[in-house]
Amino acid sequence: MNTLTYKGYCGRFAYDPEADIFHGQVLHLADMITFQGRSIDALKQALADSVEDYLEFCAEEGKTPEKPYSGRFNVRLSPKVHQRIALEAARDGVSLNTWVAQALSKAVARHP
Repeated sequence: MNTLTYKGYCGRFAYDPEADIFHGQVLHLADMITFQGRSIDALKQALADSVEDYLEFCAEEGKTPEKPYSGRFNVRLSPKVHQRIALEAARDGVSLNTWVAQALSKAVARHP
């Protein structure tokens, strides 16, 4: 998957050889933000322009722009796993939230 990021908004893009153009869409939003360009540099600029247009539109409409991620999510676990994680967090002297955040950070660091 080819991606670009601008102001925290992540866009996925692909090349269309028939049209000889890259086209993309910002991911993980209910609102549709698209962009296109004939080169990677043009595509980067198109993503930035599209995000800026979106932010400007939201401001004009008095609407709060969607954020790609809030930094919060719920995870459903079995009670046994929940208990084991809570015990590990207590052993490490940190909150459950801190323990999980550290574990996830370590996991994603292995796959840059």
